Parts: sequence; structure tokens; C-alpha cells
Amino acid sequence: MRKLRKLSAFHAISLIALLSMVITACVPATAPGGAPAAATPAAAAEAGSKVLKILYWQAPTILNPHQATGTKDFDAASVILEPLARYSEKDELIPYLAAEIPTLENGGVAKDGLSVTWKLKTGVKWSDGSDFTADDVVFTYTYCSTKETACVNTANYDPIKTVEAVDPNTVKITWKETNPDPYVSFVSYTGMIIQKKQFEKCAGATAITDKDCQAANLAPIGTGAYKLKEFKPGDVVTYVRNEAYRDVANVYFDTVEIKGGGDATSAARAVCETGEVDYAWNLQVQKAVLEPILAAGKCDAVAGGSFGVERLELNFSNPDPALGDKRSEPDQPHPAFSDLRVRQAINKAIDRKAIADQLYGPTGSPTCNIMVSPVAVNSPNTKCDRDVEGAKKLLDEAGWTVGSDGIREKDGKKLELLYQTSINPLRQGEQAIIKANLAEVGITANLKSVDAGVFFGGDPGNPDTLNKFYADLQMFTNSPSSPVAIGYLSGWLCSKVDSAENKWQAGNDQRYCNKDFDALYAKFVSELDPAKSNELAIQLNDFLINDVAVIPLINRVTPSGKLKNLEGPTYNTFDSNLWNIATWKRN
Repeated sequence: MRKLRKLSAFHAISLIALLSMVITACVPATAPGGAPAAATPAAAAEAGSKVLKILYWQAPTILNPHQATGTKDFDAASVILEPLARYSEKDELIPYLAAEIPTLENGGVAKDGLSVTWKLKTGVKWSDGSDFTADDVVFTYTYCSTKETACVNTANYDPIKTVEAVDPNTVKITWKETNPDPYVSFVSYTGMIIQKKQFEKCAGATAITDKDCQAANLAPIGTGAYKLKEFKPGDVVTYVRNEAYRDVANVYFDTVEIKGGGDATSAARAVCETGEVDYAWNLQVQKAVLEPILAAGKCDAVAGGSFGVERLELNFSNPDPALGDKRSEPDQPHPAFSDLRVRQAINKAIDRKAIADQLYGPTGSPTCNIMVSPVAVNSPNTKCDRDVEGAKKLLDEAGWTVGSDGIREKDGKKLELLYQTSINPLRQGEQAIIKANLAEVGITANLKSVDAGVFFGGDPGNPDTLNKFYADLQMFTNSPSSPVAIGYLSGWLCSKVDSAENKWQAGNDQRYCNKDFDALYAKFVSELDPAKSNELAIQLNDFLINDVAVIPLINRVTPSGKLKNLEGPTYNTFDSNLWNIATWKRN
């Protein structure tokens, strides 16, 4: 999963109830102007209908992207909702609700970096027939900037001082301070606009507690090419063409269905061998299994850019269950990882080349960096060659001596670590390699595999979520949502540390905190010159790597699969893979 994290703030208070009751949310079809449209039978059962079938092996659980619990939810929301602009596969901004991309040259971006003005498309309608205006953009900011809303992408709105509607089709954003990324807000899958009329009473704690807001989270009204027909959280979402869409005449499909469930291997087989679906997301499958599936000849792999960095995270807090309510709280330092030498030893012990060669093949390569895209910020300064003897020496220096059973110990405590990740054959293969690597230097790793829906689900009452991090090590993929990775790098700030107080949703699940990193980050977010900004991004990357704040493993180029006769899907580094679904069609 590509997790916006650090986007992972999760809001399962409402989801627990919703999923336990298997709620189905339905939205009646409407025609432009708000009048009910004529009833239409399910497109899949209608002769001659055009149905697009999409398979995600992580099923969507919510359709409000600002309360999302991962890529599955952002992508499902992207079929309905739109941002002001989206990133293409070429990392270029394309106007969506905006009439044009504001720049220094056209006057949209202020020369002092303190504001940006967006001109909006005119005549855009919500699927209920009402007008989309600048007020909806202003409200989306109000919604996400209200702390009690617990918006998952607050990092994208934190830099904002004010958002004002200059007129119904113009929005001006003023930043709190000089901003090097004028497109950090209202762009890409983190910046989708929600309707003020539908969500107006949901800015605040009611966002996840009020029953009407819960219903809106499952059935948002949108401006996109499709609108919701039916949603069964954790199972399937069905959409139909939005007749109020500004370019409805060029929308090819009558119905879109996103089905969730299964695993990456079954998803690959469904599109590449049996042809049961048109498109399957994230074929995160071991090399030996994936290659013959792709060779079946029914599908094309859609891959490129960077799907994100598969990383090993270290818990800087103590996950010992004996701590009770203080477990994994930031004021409880980890008994081993507080020593840089232990972190360095783990990093040196890992065989990235074996992981890439045995498991990823052409779909991923070893990396020492947490910042790999765009190419200009991929640091040339870091090294991560395997060094078993060096790892042993560091552990010796740290006072962890090898016991009679071969496990290192210190002050009567063995160096045994709980290592968790989501259930996926590829990840279990990675776990096995890393477990063996650590055993060579005297560290025992006890493996735990958690259902992806739980691991990425964010239920604050569930002990197995990645945000709660009730383990010593955990592994998943993450990536920035913008070429200027302001939100992404904020995931290691002291102010973003997850805790019970913020329902484990602030964005820094590792509980890493270093004031020097925070100071360097402050320089980064105030630098307007692109070249200097890239230099600072590299410095931030190098800081995290040298301090072993996180251990990058693989730069993933994970493919999705599409039937050969499906046109439109592209890979995407900084946006949803469904970013241009309005243009998909069969050839």
C-alpha cells in the first residue's frame, strides 16, 4: 500500500460501527438541476452497457478522502471527487477544477512566495446539479484545518494562513510563511474538494461521530465523471456516469465497479490470466510468481516512476505490553533503539540485494534513500552495503553481548524484536530474509503478519495497526504526494508524533524526534529557489539515513495490470493511478 503518511491518521471510530453492521450507502441518481433521474437497472445486467471492472485487493472502507485509511480509499474517492489539479505520469500538473495552473509567469504565484491564486473552471456542477464555486474550496480548507476534524492530510493544509473566495471562480491562498510548494494544497489525491452543502456541519468532531457526517463519508457528492450508486464498505463500490459532469459526452463507461478483497497474486491472475477484470491495482507479487502470470498474454503491466520506498521502520518508543496504557507512548523510549549503534547494526545487517534479486526482480531495486523521486532529490551521498562484521562490532560496542543461545543480551534482557507487516507473500518473503540477516548478528526477530485491512485500517481500538505500532519493527511502502515533499518529510517532525492523545493519527508513527531535523526542515519549507530546495531535501534525506531514523529497502516500481484492450491507465508517482479515469475506454 502506498500510504500517505505520512498519511495515516485513521478514524475508525465510525468505521468500526459501519463495518460491523456492513452498512450499504446508496445515493439516488440525479439529473442536472437536482431532479431525480429515471431509474436505471444495474449496468452489469443491462444489455450493451459498458462496465469497467477494477480489482483492489485492499477493499475501500470510506469515500471521504480526508478521512481515508490508505491508497484504496483515496483511489475510490478519486472516481467521484476532484482536486484543483492532478499530476500526470510525467509529473506534470494538469488542471481539473482549476482553469489553469498558477505560475510565477502568469501571476498566479506571488513572487514573495506568500500566496497563490487559483482561477476555477466556470459552469462546473456537483452531481446533485448545484454549482461548484470557490466557497467549496474555502470550506474544504475549513474542514481540514479544524483540528477536531482529524483530517488525515492536515500536513497539506498546515502551511495555510487563509483561504478566501475572491469571487465565485477565484480562490486566493495566503501562506503563514514563504512556501516553496504553491501546489501543496488542493492538488493530487490529498487535495480533493468536498461539497460545502453536504459537509458543512461536519467540520469538527462531528466529522466522525455524527451519523449524517458518517453517511456523507460513505456517499460524497462529487464533480467527477462518475457518481456513487452503491457502496458496501470493505467489499465493493459501484459508480454510474455523472450526467452533470462537464464533459459527460466523452465519458466512455456507463458503470465503474471497484471490488476489494483477495490478494495481489489473485488480482494478477484475475486480469492477466482469466480476464475477469479490466484493471488490477498493485501487483505486489514475488518475481517468480509474477513473471509467468504476466506472460499469459492477456494483460499489459502498467509501471514506471516510483511506487514508493519499501522501508523498515524502528519504533523509537517502547512497545512492551507490560507498560499498559503507556505502551508505545512517545515518552517511553525504546530500550534498544535509543542507541544509534543498535540502529546502525540493524541497517548494516540487511541484505537489500538479496531482497531485490530474489523477490522483486524488475519491479524494484535496492535503495539507501527515503527520497528517490523526482530524480533531482535522490541523494548520491548515502551508502548501505551489507557489513555483517561491522554490525557485530557495533552491537559489541553498545554492550549487547552474545549469550549461550546465540542471542545478544544486555542487563538481563535479550535482543528479541517483534517485526510486523501486512499479509502479502512478497512481504513475508522480505521478512524471512531480514529475520535471517538479523540472526547472523545475534538479533532474534519474531515475525507477525497482519491482515492488510487491519494493518492499514487505523482503528484506534485495534492493537495491530501501523499507526499504533505495538511492535519493534514494521514494514510497508510510502511515498510523497508532491515533488516538493513537504508533507512527506513532516512525518519525522517532533510535532507529528503519534500518541493516544491524538488517536495515533498525527503522522509520525515511529515517534522519532530530533530538534536538529526539525530546524533543517524549517529551512526547507522556507526556500523558494527550486535548486536550493532540492539540496535541502537531500540534506533532510541524509539526516534521516545517517541517524537511522528509518531503513529504506527497495525503490518499488510495482506494476498494476490492465487488459490489452483497455486504454487510459498510466503509472503515477505523485497521484492516484485512477487520476484520469474519466478518459479510460476500450479500443
